[in-house]
Amino acid sequence: MIQINNLSHSFKVGKKGSEREIPVLKQITLTVEKGEIASIVGRSGSGKSTLLNLISGYISPTEGQIIVNGHDVTNLSEKKWAAFRLDTFGFIFQSFQLIPSLTTFENVELPLTLKGVPKADRKTRVHKMLKRVGLDDHSTHYPNELSGGQQQRVSIARALILNPTIILADEPTGSLDSETEKEILALIKELNEEKGITFFIITHDDEVAAATDRRFHLHDGVLAEGGVYVEV
Repeated sequence: MIQINNLSHSFKVGKKGSEREIPVLKQITLTVEKGEIASIVGRSGSGKSTLLNLISGYISPTEGQIIVNGHDVTNLSEKKWAAFRLDTFGFIFQSFQLIPSLTTFENVELPLTLKGVPKADRKTRVHKMLKRVGLDDHSTHYPNELSGGQQQRVSIARALILNPTIILADEPTGSLDSETEKEILALIKELNEEKGITFFIITHDDEVAAATDRRFHLHDGVLAEGGVYVEV
């Protein structure tokens, strides 16, 4: 589902003409198989978010190759990336990224609206999804009327509503207490088993990583699988 080959990325800093490059990722190679729950664990500044942004096409790599669902997406145009992203990925964020002025129903419905799905179909699909995550009776609530765990469930429902093949999750339990974290991780596992969705999770939490099928570590831009760092 996700194949990364010799991926490196650097950011340029300084004034034009006297710029210098700061390496963030160094020769990353990894494969995430269909239906896996994989995690990237590392400290703040290790390059986790940069890797997620590269996989989802929000930034382009300095060098290397990214293949998603058998498609080489390394050099897609912004327009093609936008279409591919909508068809392929669902996103879950630490800060939930819900729109405060929209109800639970409307937040989950939004991707369907952007996709041009008819209103009657949207209504059926949203209620079905909210029921699956245990929030159908909160469909008219606004985000500030929900607990952190409930907001994350709305975020998960929104991520799933277009039936993506891959969910990219950025610290999905980072804003939750330990008990709610367990509930969200259990829901992710259930959805993975039910729908065969591939989950790619970045986290700084070893307990979250331990709950995934495969664990990768990032340390100063260098990747290793399991618990051992390997300099390249």
